[in-house]
Amino acid sequence: QQQQPPTTDKLRASRKHSQYTNTNTHILLKMGKVHGSLARAGKVKGQTPKVEAQDDKKKMPRGRAKKRLQYNRRYVNVVTGLGGKRVGPNSNADKTA
Repeated sequence: QQQQPPTTDKLRASRKHSQYTNTNTHILLKMGKVHGSLARAGKVKGQTPKVEAQDDKKKMPRGRAKKRLQYNRRYVNVVTGLGGKRVGPNSNADKTA
């Protein structure tokens, strides 16, 4: 089957539609602005005071080594307080006496 040529009504409708979509949109669209000017680039970093780097702490063990450390703290080197009660890890009981 061959396609029939469009009738005049269809041609008018397609022209009317294309009139608003193709030509005018190019005129109406405007390009967006870039955020800030390049003259102010690095402003915040430049005005922040320099702080000396802190000394590196020894890293905590991970995995099997961490479990080993926990076991030794909790069960092997048990610290007892008054009355033979076990002392918590954040207790200062031994320092007050």
